[in-house]
Amino acid sequence: MKKCFFSSVFILVFLAISSCQQKKIGKINSVDYQVIVNWERAQQYYLGNISKAVDLLNVLEQLDIHDKKTKNVFFELRKYFKIAEPFAGVLSPEVTHRANGPALPIYNDDSGRIVEPVGLQKLEETIFAGEGTEKGYARDLYFLKGFLGNLKQRIKEKKLTPKRFFLGTHQQLMRIVALSTVGFDTPVTGQSIKEISVSLESLYDVYDVSIRSLIQKENPELDHEFERNISKAVNFVKKNEDFVSFDRYTFLRDYFNPITRNWVQIRQVSNLWNPSTIRKPFNFDAPTFFEKNTFNKNYFLDLNDRNPSEEKITLGRKLFFDKNLSGTGNVSCASCHNLEKAYTDGLKVSIGNQGSKLKRNSPTLLNTIFQKGFFWDGRAGTIHSQIKSVFNNKQEFATAVHRFSENIIEKDSSYIKLFEDAYGKIPTSNKETIRAISVYLSTLDSFDSKFDKNIRGEENSFTNNEKRGFNLFTGKALCATCHFMPLTNGSVPPFFLETEKEVIGVPETKANKKWDDDLGFYWIFEDDLHKGMFKTPSIRNAALTAPYMH
Repeated sequence: MKKCFFSSVFILVFLAISSCQQKKIGKINSVDYQVIVNWERAQQYYLGNISKAVDLLNVLEQLDIHDKKTKNVFFELRKYFKIAEPFAGVLSPEVTHRANGPALPIYNDDSGRIVEPVGLQKLEETIFAGEGTEKGYARDLYFLKGFLGNLKQRIKEKKLTPKRFFLGTHQQLMRIVALSTVGFDTPVTGQSIKEISVSLESLYDVYDVSIRSLIQKENPELDHEFERNISKAVNFVKKNEDFVSFDRYTFLRDYFNPITRNWVQIRQVSNLWNPSTIRKPFNFDAPTFFEKNTFNKNYFLDLNDRNPSEEKITLGRKLFFDKNLSGTGNVSCASCHNLEKAYTDGLKVSIGNQGSKLKRNSPTLLNTIFQKGFFWDGRAGTIHSQIKSVFNNKQEFATAVHRFSENIIEKDSSYIKLFEDAYGKIPTSNKETIRAISVYLSTLDSFDSKFDKNIRGEENSFTNNEKRGFNLFTGKALCATCHFMPLTNGSVPPFFLETEKEVIGVPETKANKKWDDDLGFYWIFEDDLHKGMFKTPSIRNAALTAPYMH
């Protein structure tokens, strides 16, 4: 399988930024005393481990690629990096992602230049895949030294605050679910199961040197429970660290979820940081990563559409099903996105407004808001752009975006009140129409399946075959290295800044004799790297969304 991320080249800014150390003072449960948390020890913990990682890079520079010690040093290097990763990822997401991102080329939109892969995963390939050269080895080390050196400087100079602490740990917990358990971080060696223990033990260590005394004072039973759950989870992992046979279903349900539940309580009890003040992809109060409200929709919505009113959602729902919205008056959004078929149409390719076949079929709209790329080729960067394209497409709505479709009011006067209630006016363009449809689409989520209820522990109805299937999906079959848990789409955790595309070689027919002639994203830049590249879709509700692929 040829796999390639599409994104702009990350701009790595190497600036030394100094700041005054801040101490967070909080009032716990209305008790009239001040609790001062000294974050210096926790910051030194992160700094000490990133420094060890940098030191081990220097050791690798002195070792030959084929030296017996090289592999062991590499594993130690990864361990220390993983310990420092939570703080590093908050301070510099771009650099951290490059340091521990996939060993894939990056395409520069503006110049057309392809940047060859670098980072720990690339170094792993060089050392363990048997195809590395001394020149490639030296190149890998050179770039890694730059990345890790930059992160070390940031960790040294940027003070650890409650916001950075809780955000970093939350992101690291997501990495365990979406990356470590599925082998994304170590695709060649399969060592990522061992790194689960590293991340959990370091979480407890940094908790111990920072806010533990505060939690012990306010809720000692919570402190004991957290310690027990960390210990039980680590023991479970260490009993079987084999990548193929590791029981991910049991681990997540019975060992990992109790930790995330504890961590949410710990943050709330500490009263040191209010996460509602920042725009991030998570709902920090969701007790696990498998809840109905795990993700923060406002992060994925346009700035002007956040916290949509019921009036806007109601308007968007009506517009979604209204054929009068199209220029021909014979197709609506629902014509291609049927509620009964999980908002798909069940056809090999969709049908246009004149009855002719379109080029591709209709993907599901369930959970569509949780991505950064729309259409099968991912060419639209926002849901607004996707809807605008449907308006402008002569085979679909054939209605110019810049003018309002007045015929919908002429045929249904109830729209007058609906638009006035939602936006305070009757629009002159389709801008408000597009916004209303987009906020309606954001309500189409699906996180209450049989799987979700079982993984949350609300019921125990998963069969042994279903458990084995999940363990294959997230393990040996490597499905979840592209369909990231828990969304099962291509939105890349833990930052969710991009939705990846893949080149997997989709056949023309089920006979599997030749590639389909649809080259996907290739037509945007006409670079060979993109031939046959399509967005990684969600596979939730897959039983309802056939036929598959584009």
